[in-house]
Amino acid sequence: QVQLTESGGGLVQAGGSLRLSCAASGRTFSSYAMAWFRQAPGKEREFVAAISRSGTFTYYTDSVKGRFTISRDNAQNTVYLQMNSLRPEDTAVYYCAGTSVIGRYSSVGLYNYWGQGTQVTVSS
Repeated sequence: QVQLTESGGGLVQAGGSLRLSCAASGRTFSSYAMAWFRQAPGKEREFVAAISRSGTFTYYTDSVKGRFTISRDNAQNTVYLQMNSLRPEDTAVYYCAGTSVIGRYSSVGLYNYWGQGTQVTVSS
């Protein structure tokens, strides 16, 4: 069992930056691929970024490539999402997710552990 707790959300002006953190409980954090998803009001939850167990491989949705960076520290049981050049359309609740299953990394259904979410609001 893994528990995930996000932090770092807030209100920022367009063009600004935020760094989200997701702390995981348990001793097997390095056994899980991790990802960030987001959900805006009235919309479905969508994939943002994912990182492999060792951190060697990263994946991004097209709209955040070049602006967001996912990383992890397995010694600290933490995954991060550095968000730069934020836009109003990035406004959403951001969720951290983890999976022990190999599969389509961008699929919501692949992930069996989820955090409670943290709100990110970007003003224009």
